[in-house]
Amino acid sequence: MSNNQSFEPVCPLPITEKKTVQLAHGGGGRLMQQLIRDVFVRSFGDPLSTHLHDGATWPVAEGTLAFTTDSYVVQPLFFPGGDIGSLAVHGTVNDLAMCGAKPLWLSAGFILEEGLAIETLQRVVDSMAKVAKEAGVAIVTGDTKVVDKGKGDGIFINTAGIGVVPPGVKIGPKQIVPGDAILVSGDLGSHGVAVLSVREGLSFAGNIVSDSAPLHRVVADLIAAGIEIHCLRDLTRGGLASALNEIASASGTTLSIDERAIAVQNEVQGACEVLGLDPLYVANEGRFVAFVPRADVARALVIMRNHAVARKASLVGEVGSIGSRSSSPVVLKTVLGTHRILDLLSGEQLPRIC
Repeated sequence: MSNNQSFEPVCPLPITEKKTVQLAHGGGGRLMQQLIRDVFVRSFGDPLSTHLHDGATWPVAEGTLAFTTDSYVVQPLFFPGGDIGSLAVHGTVNDLAMCGAKPLWLSAGFILEEGLAIETLQRVVDSMAKVAKEAGVAIVTGDTKVVDKGKGDGIFINTAGIGVVPPGVKIGPKQIVPGDAILVSGDLGSHGVAVLSVREGLSFAGNIVSDSAPLHRVVADLIAAGIEIHCLRDLTRGGLASALNEIASASGTTLSIDERAIAVQNEVQGACEVLGLDPLYVANEGRFVAFVPRADVARALVIMRNHAVARKASLVGEVGSIGSRSSSPVVLKTVLGTHRILDLLSGEQLPRIC
């Protein structure tokens, strides 16, 4: 070795302090354990003292268990009013609420793209922890996988949730009867437009933010008050129109809706007109439709409007004949007094909103 060459020692162990996600973070070794400890356990804790076992166990209360699962692939990861993490928790909580269940426990599976900033992941995880605590649910188990750079989209999240339906509560499309009133919990379309505006770099008049929020407390209050809820559905992908078509098909009914009774923010309506979108088909993450007997409408609306997330709840329509297999099961009475068929979309208005 010549005198002008310097000796540079090389450490045989990899540096474990990484600022981005590495493939090794999904390999089951030291880096994966560090990621779980420093990111996930730091935010979620270990609420059931599972000691990071393969699953979680708990005693079952009286009632019926409700179980749901969903996946979230929204871009951008952060948008006005929320992010992919809060969206995942709210979406799962709301799916349980639509069964009449009290949400209790969630799982969270993360598919991370190599090169994702750890800081970005931490923001998402912290957001999930925050909204889960606010909703009164615990994230009790999970999983992490890492894919090669270019084979993911930053973060994908899969969540599953378990809750308990109180004894005697039975909610679903088959419970719908002719004459039932159709209630919508608030204004429509703000989530889809908020996400689209950030994704495409668009600016609209006013402050359009996502409506993403948990709905279980509204539903719990309706049940506690003795409201006879026949069916519930949160208005996510495909919006109100798609939800009504799915319910009409499952229940074998025809549904009539009055456009004048459906709330849409002026800013959202204007944005939809510019973009050629129909707000009735735009995704929401904090709105639901409820089918209740006519006799319960007034009380139900009072209860719903006591919650900020349902402040603009309104009666929008009614159930017609049952046993129908009409090719046009959902009909909208327009603001002009004409009638329009609300059919399912054949494609996507807004891809990857939730």
